[in-house]
Amino acid sequence: MSKIGRKPIAIPKEVELVISNNKVKVKGPKGELYQEVKDRNISVKVENNTVYLTNAQPESAKARTNYGLYRSLINNMIKGVAEGFKKTLFLVGTGYRAKITGKQLEISVGFSHPVIVDVPSDIDCKVEEQTKIIISGIDKQKVGQFAANVRGIRPPEPYQGKGIRYENEKLKKKAGKSGKK
Repeated sequence: MSKIGRKPIAIPKEVELVISNNKVKVKGPKGELYQEVKDRNISVKVENNTVYLTNAQPESAKARTNYGLYRSLINNMIKGVAEGFKKTLFLVGTGYRAKITGKQLEISVGFSHPVIVDVPSDIDCKVEEQTKIIISGIDKQKVGQFAANVRGIRPPEPYQGKGIRYENEKLKKKAGKSGKK
C-alpha cells in the first residue's frame, strides 16, 4: 500500500475541484488545471473539502505506483492554482547577464552570441539585477522543465563554479591541476 497515496489532500477555500469521468479539474485564483486519471483501479472522491484516493487493486504493482503518482499530481495541481510554483536561477560569471524582451528570455553567458529562449505562454519569467531569473507558474512540471532548460544552456562548471545555477544548489568544486584549493 502506498504511504503517499493514502494521505488525504485538504482543499483550500479559494480552490474548486470537480471530478467527472476520471478527469480532475482544479480551478483557483491563479488559474485552472486538468488531469486525467488513466488507471481504472484508482478512484478519486471529495468529501468535506478533502480529496481521497482509493486503490481497487492494492496487490497490483502498477496500481500501487499510480496510486501515489496521482495523489502527488492532484496535490501539486491544488498547490499550483492556490499559491503557484517558483524557481530562481542565478547567473554566476563575469559578464553573464539576462534580460526579457517581449516573450523571450535573452541570456549572455560567454558564447559569441546571446542565447534567446522563448518563454511559454503559461509561465511567467522575470529578470532582477541582470543575474537573477525568477520563473513562476501554476504547473509544477512546466516550471521545473523550463528552469532545467534554461540551466542547461550553461550548467555550472566544477572548477570555478561559473554558469547558471539554482538558488539553493550546492556545488562540489574540484581541485585544479596543481591540487590547490
